[in-house]
Amino acid sequence: MAYHHSTVADEEDTSVGIPRRYAWIVFALTFGLLISDYMSRQVLNAVFPILKSEWVLSDGQLGLLSGIVAMMVGLLTIPLSMLADRFGRVKSLALMALLWSLATLACALANNYQEMLIARFMVGVGEAAYGSVGVAVVVSVFPRSMRATLASAFMAGAMLGSVLGISLGGAIAIKLGWRWSFASMALFGLLLAALYPIIVREARIAPQRLATVRSKAEEAVTRPLRTLYSTRSIIGAYIGSGLQTFVVGSMIVWMPSYFNRYYGVGEGKAGVMAGVMVLCCGVGAVLCGMLSDRLCRQSLVRKIDASIGFCLGSCLLMSLALVQPVGPVQLVLFGLAMLMTTGVNGTTVAMVANLSHYKVHGTAFATLTLVNNLLGLAPGPFVTGKVSDLVGLHGALQLVPLMSIAAAAVYFYIRRHYLNDLARPKGREVDQTHPKAAMEVSP
Repeated sequence: MAYHHSTVADEEDTSVGIPRRYAWIVFALTFGLLISDYMSRQVLNAVFPILKSEWVLSDGQLGLLSGIVAMMVGLLTIPLSMLADRFGRVKSLALMALLWSLATLACALANNYQEMLIARFMVGVGEAAYGSVGVAVVVSVFPRSMRATLASAFMAGAMLGSVLGISLGGAIAIKLGWRWSFASMALFGLLLAALYPIIVREARIAPQRLATVRSKAEEAVTRPLRTLYSTRSIIGAYIGSGLQTFVVGSMIVWMPSYFNRYYGVGEGKAGVMAGVMVLCCGVGAVLCGMLSDRLCRQSLVRKIDASIGFCLGSCLLMSLALVQPVGPVQLVLFGLAMLMTTGVNGTTVAMVANLSHYKVHGTAFATLTLVNNLLGLAPGPFVTGKVSDLVGLHGALQLVPLMSIAAAAVYFYIRRHYLNDLARPKGREVDQTHPKAAMEVSP
């Protein structure tokens, strides 16, 4: 017998009536804004060495400038996502982009650390709910059969934006100064923020036909929000992803500085080198997601096994890289490790989607974003910076991969409960020892 989560709206297709060409335009613009989001967030990392020297800052202070953005994203993602669902996703996305772009422009005008910290705070407010609301828009305009692939591709935009932010930011800083690094990112965001509501219309992506979907959802589940926290597996998925994100966030933020200090290269080249590593993260997220889908078509728990493998593999490769002397071997090991660090992205999103009601998928993704930021992206760069002040950046980065072991332990815990938790909405338990209990149907 094949088990399928009862809360997935298999009978309804929210993309009905939306021309495919228009859907791709919506994807392109929403994807473009996600790139702008992460360009504005990560450009700071490229100019860390310049700000450290010009303003005489500690690594802890630099880490806070990065971490405060993730902190605000974590704290505000759920309430702002709920407001976007209520007042219109298109209008909300455009306003978010306008705010983070203006805040990034304020970074370019900052005269001291305090002004930069306030500007970065506002960047975080503007970016808080973009990821969760943006992916909700993307999956709503395509057929169900394409959603997993498009969601993974959309999430990869975060890595592409990080690459561009770090690489271009470093190059612009060398040619025109660090202020123009921020200003360039701001102008790109302002342009897209102006175009988005002109081309993407709420009425075209959420017409009246969706009322049928909503009414059926109300009849089927009276309290869909409970599916956000009602099982051990979904809570574990949030935590496991957050712990692994600690590693990803720390490495992305501090790699430009690592290459600058230990490889003796300038800010521009260090940004390019770090950008290549971030690109490995993005490529790895897509490849690992595709590999997981291909290997795990017949088993629900194999995706969890894959998550455990990605966590332990990235830990081993990163640890090996950090005991090597600087040079080509270390760079290759860094690249291989970064390919695996984001491997859990696709599997975790799939788990969260399977364990939550489709009506609250936006809030479910926002909850995942919240935990990723509060456990990973916010504390990771800051804690690593504080440890770096005590033992040096190389020593601090040697400790970071150990967090992947904790993430693997959480995914192992999920493995013990996932099948029963997946069946719980149907009111029956799954016999995990029965071979047919591991059969998975296509989403």
